[in-house]
Amino acid sequence: MVGCEGFRAMLLGKSGGGEELGAFYPIRPECQEDAPRTRFKPRAGKTLSPRRWHAAFSEDGHLDFAKVLRRIQRGGIHPAIKGLVWEFLLGCYDPNSTFEDRNQIRQRRRDQYTIWKAECTNLVPVIGSGKFVTTSIITEDGQPIIDPSTSNAQEWHVNNAVSDKKAIQWMLVLHQIGLDVVRTDRTLVFYESETNQAKLWDILAVYAWVDNDIGYVQGMNDICSPMVILLENEADAFWCFDRAMQRLRENFRCSATSIGVQAQLSTLSQVIKTVDPKLHQHLEELDGGEYLFAFRMLMVLFRREFTFVDALYLWELMWAMEYNPNAFSLYEESSAATEKGVLTVSSDELLKQCGKFEKKNVKTGSSTQQSALAVFLVASVLETKNKRILKEAKGLDDVVQHGGMAGDIVTN
Repeated sequence: MVGCEGFRAMLLGKSGGGEELGAFYPIRPECQEDAPRTRFKPRAGKTLSPRRWHAAFSEDGHLDFAKVLRRIQRGGIHPAIKGLVWEFLLGCYDPNSTFEDRNQIRQRRRDQYTIWKAECTNLVPVIGSGKFVTTSIITEDGQPIIDPSTSNAQEWHVNNAVSDKKAIQWMLVLHQIGLDVVRTDRTLVFYESETNQAKLWDILAVYAWVDNDIGYVQGMNDICSPMVILLENEADAFWCFDRAMQRLRENFRCSATSIGVQAQLSTLSQVIKTVDPKLHQHLEELDGGEYLFAFRMLMVLFRREFTFVDALYLWELMWAMEYNPNAFSLYEESSAATEKGVLTVSSDELLKQCGKFEKKNVKTGSSTQQSALAVFLVASVLETKNKRILKEAKGLDDVVQHGGMAGDIVTN
């Protein structure tokens, strides 16, 4: 399968270094010694280069995305253009649109983000100030909490009681977002800047305000951070994150009786039980039959199992293989043709624009969800390391730390 050599090289730790990527995602000097080695590096003739990317556009801006997908599936995306390409991979823009079409969409989205952010700032003035909070700003009954040790407290915090239930619930989570922001990719030079941390916090805060259903859940910071780094404009980064969440938001839907990735974990269990019954039985004996040790990997797409660079490479390979040309229509228009979130392909021409994995799904009539590739990836990791797991794993921590989920796999 196209792209599998990239997956396998990362799993076995056989691909080359990535020293030249340091200029794009520099690591803080005090963290460099302990930083795990990056496996991915751009490969001439395989990685989508800036030159190939720009050559794929027609004079008026139509994009030959089928050609672009082939490159991404073979060798990922060069860091210089990664953010721009992600906007298409995630369905922010239709490849068949023109430059002018996209400029209009971009401006409309920026205007909408400005409106939403202004609503948030009216409630919590610290939003948009270049600062952020890490302590509670409101009680559960809507009374403001003022920290006297915080400078400009009267200017930036909530000064009046709040009665609106939506506003209270949203304000209650803002300090948790702040705490998570502080922990996000803290080895990177980019987040030495409080302004950049505040940018990530602002986007997550606005998203939590807009998404009334799920709001903010820990782990969303790991998904959003790369968008903030790759896209300079805050509104553009927000919309790229929003499109990523269209694919992943069910991962974060948790209740007292279920977790968002429960269906994926069940599928993973069935896959391993089928392809390697002995390994499945061993995991059950370790009390891992529900495969909860894979919860974090599936929830945030391996962001904490791989280095920053390698995680981004893995994401774009998966997104390219799962790409469906109707993604833009589904997210932008919510048309009747894509009801219930199913991306249908109605012509051979559209089929050519599908990613390798999605194309097979369409041809076979499979209704496999976009998360399936992530499940298969975890399964392949377990199967690749099955001998080591069977021999060495005496508990679930061993499965994660020594049996193959970390160990020889790139870890962070």
